[in-house]
Amino acid sequence: MTAVTDHDHHDAPAENVPPREDLSDGNKSEEKAEEKEQKGKNEGGTPENEKEREKEGEKDGGGDGGAPDGHVPGNAPSASLSASAEGDGHARVAGDSDSGASASASAADNGSSKDARTDPRPESESSGAWDDGLIARRVSETDSPVRETVVEPRVSSSVPQPVMPLAYDGPLRSRLDALRELVGLSRTRLDSRTLAEAGRVLDEAAARRRLSGQHTVVAIAGATGSGKSQLFNALAGVAISETGVRRPTTAMPIACSWSDGAATLIDRLGIPGRLRRRPLQSAEAEAQLRGLVLVDLPDHDSAAVQHREQVDRVLALVDAVIWVVDPEKYADAVLHERYLRPMAGHAEVMFVVLNQVDRLPGEAADQVLDDLRRLLDEDGIALGEYGEPGATVLALSALTGDGVGELREALGQFVGERGAAARRISADLDAAAWQLRPVYATGQRTGLSERARDEFSDRLADAVGATAAGQAAERVWLRNANRACGTPWLRLWRWCQDRRETSTGRFAVSEQPDEEATARQRVEQAVRTVAERASAGLPAPWALAVREAAVRGAQGLPEALDELATCAGTPSGRPPRPGWWPVAVLAQASMTILQIVGGLWLVAQIVGVMAPNLGVPVLLMSVGIVGGPGVEWSCRLAARGPARRYGLEAERRLREAAAGCGRARVLDPVAAELLRYREVREQYVRVTGARAVVG
Repeated sequence: MTAVTDHDHHDAPAENVPPREDLSDGNKSEEKAEEKEQKGKNEGGTPENEKEREKEGEKDGGGDGGAPDGHVPGNAPSASLSASAEGDGHARVAGDSDSGASASASAADNGSSKDARTDPRPESESSGAWDDGLIARRVSETDSPVRETVVEPRVSSSVPQPVMPLAYDGPLRSRLDALRELVGLSRTRLDSRTLAEAGRVLDEAAARRRLSGQHTVVAIAGATGSGKSQLFNALAGVAISETGVRRPTTAMPIACSWSDGAATLIDRLGIPGRLRRRPLQSAEAEAQLRGLVLVDLPDHDSAAVQHREQVDRVLALVDAVIWVVDPEKYADAVLHERYLRPMAGHAEVMFVVLNQVDRLPGEAADQVLDDLRRLLDEDGIALGEYGEPGATVLALSALTGDGVGELREALGQFVGERGAAARRISADLDAAAWQLRPVYATGQRTGLSERARDEFSDRLADAVGATAAGQAAERVWLRNANRACGTPWLRLWRWCQDRRETSTGRFAVSEQPDEEATARQRVEQAVRTVAERASAGLPAPWALAVREAAVRGAQGLPEALDELATCAGTPSGRPPRPGWWPVAVLAQASMTILQIVGGLWLVAQIVGVMAPNLGVPVLLMSVGIVGGPGVEWSCRLAARGPARRYGLEAERRLREAAAGCGRARVLDPVAAELLRYREVREQYVRVTGARAVVG
């Protein structure tokens, strides 16, 4: 503590005496003694004269500390607050600059006095600042024989106190992690504008978590002339924010903090040091509102565009908001449609205050308050009545102070809970989830059923002609059986017919251009059908992604199916033969031999080589002629079953090949998109806190 005496003020004015920091305490005392003795000699040098001069000095000083007129710190109003240059640049509230300058100069001039030497506090402590740069000044007057003015700066440790960061509870952390993963999974499917709000919520949640969790930032917002600055001053207990009839009055946000450690929070709001204040120093107010950071905003309906931009920017960063309305504009459409209705989910961190009730006569205030509650209910804002969570609605008069104490008490309880920041982030999460709902949930069943998959495979099989290929394979098997078991004369005739026709392989298939075009159209139709069924019930972005995946897979599918039809449809090697096939061939050969032997026998009898005997050769020839076609007919009946099985096997192979090609090119990419959508839908359910019902 530095003592400033009458003699120092009169004989050594602060503004004319330069500091002498390089002199020791002893040298300064000796020099002052020599100056005093020399001055006494010049004025007479007698002790009587010296006493008379001291009496005159006491009369001129007025007995209140001896400071010159206009430089008495003790006369500064108790609400005057100053700002420290070492801190975060908080500006002075009231006009106490003269007294501060005089006290500082006097302290510098008499820094080596006896009182200063006996002060047990170190220099770093006596010149310390608030840990967040907010400086408060206390002025006290002490009655002593010397009648000195004492200026005692509020001090604290030079080392900033650790700021406890904000801690989110488990459910909120889980929801934030789910939103982060949801955004990561959706970047390739959704545009940046759709995910912008979700990204902003994640950024703001991370930024707020690193800052103080012991402070609650509350903004006071309102329309022009609603009296929000007057309410701001009433809560602070000192005229901080300018009020008046000029519009707009508040041009920039002004912050007022009731405790230390809020500098980083105010920095986040972009409020410069010259617009940072401290409230009236009161033990009761500090205990009640400890941790509160109050921000006075410009008018949300200001004619200046930059003012409205400031309001929108700060409202997105604060933990809670006090909406101040007046009896004339409480139903303003701009307020309800632009702010209250979109922020209906933030009811738990919202106060709605009806100001200027002193202008309403009789029961008009209650009627206006009831109508305000009705409008808020229509906006979807839950009202915190009967202990339920929701917005707090109060009526007060910042001018007369009526109801301000109730608001201060509600704010104290609200700030003391230390949960406003987490509730604000949770409400922002709810708003972002609701905004993303159209792109993640439709309330309908989604996916591709087995029936749709089978129909797609059947359409592809029909496009490649799997049924026709099976029938062709069946005919080929029957033809081979007829050739092997038929009579030699029939086979000779068929061989001659085949020689006349151009051989095209085992399958005599000649596809015309119109048939190829029809097959391609069938493939495209099958792809469109399965894409439509797979995307049915999906949100628009994911439905588009499914259709695009199907279209990409359909490129080159007809050509691939044609190649598969050639490879898989044509049986490899010789067709399988049943066990009775060799017996039938041997029997047919025997019938042929009988025919030949009987014929040669008859020829030999006709020529005369052998004795005439028509009975035996005619019998042999008759058995061969009749038995050959009989064996062939029997083989045809016996070959129908194996031929049918052979044709069905060829059709099955071709169908499986076509289905495998379609699955690899179309169904698998579509299924991957559906799986991705199910993953993001699960994350979306986590973001909503498992309260939303999604399809």
